[in-house]
Amino acid sequence: MITFLFLNEWRRTRLILPCISVLGCMVFAGGLAHGGTATKTDSPEKPSASKQSAGGATASEATAQTPTYLGDVQPIFMANCARCHNQQTRFVYNWLDYKTAYADRWEIKRRIWDSWKGTYYKEAMPIENSPESLALTDDQRLTIKNWVDNGGIEGEARPQAQSNASLSKDEKIAIGKRLFTACAACHQPTGQGVPNVFPPLAGSDFLNADKHRAIGIIIHGKQGEVVVNGLKFNNSMPPFPLSDQDIANVLTYVYNSFGNSGLEVSAEEVKSQRAQ
Repeated sequence: MITFLFLNEWRRTRLILPCISVLGCMVFAGGLAHGGTATKTDSPEKPSASKQSAGGATASEATAQTPTYLGDVQPIFMANCARCHNQQTRFVYNWLDYKTAYADRWEIKRRIWDSWKGTYYKEAMPIENSPESLALTDDQRLTIKNWVDNGGIEGEARPQAQSNASLSKDEKIAIGKRLFTACAACHQPTGQGVPNVFPPLAGSDFLNADKHRAIGIIIHGKQGEVVVNGLKFNNSMPPFPLSDQDIANVLTYVYNSFGNSGLEVSAEEVKSQRAQ
């Protein structure tokens, strides 16, 4: 009787195991079909702006309708990701470059949207509780998700609404304050910097001594040692792909904040410095 029960259970196991194996293969194949994405070797296809969302995002979810890289996504990366993802870093991708961001777009979506929603197992980006993560809004995350789902369109940079000649100093300061989020991750919202790492902008003798040098640093970036308020700092600052007007605005804000000299910077000064 015991032998019969054992054989019966063994036959039943032989029937169940193949079923489990087939079911597992079906689930795995379905996952590949649903989650298959382009690899890092993809080249930008310049897809049509009318392409429908691959992720099923509804019209009510879309931010800026069909987001583009230059118009919507690159400004977010500059403000929240450039401390790590810039052209000077060696071990992470430069998301300020369209071709690189396009090739890495699915991983960007997974880290910025799926991990944050709890549907991707790798660490969310920006790192939780970092200044960049705290500054990144729900709408900005959704814009990046929709950009990927709609084909990673490059698009064009948004035109400046006003020329330098028509902006008052107060207007430059107001616009520059919004742009300063790209600087605040390192230099802090208070302009105090990070001791021994990032120099302060508040009451900075280095900054106030030469505004043309400050313009050049934003345009070209800077590596190596600097001495600010008597303290040495040795780090790197990436160049930021900002327009002449944006650089004028953000520097005017910095010069008129944090106890600095109150200088005003014009787009013409930035243009001249860029030409050099």
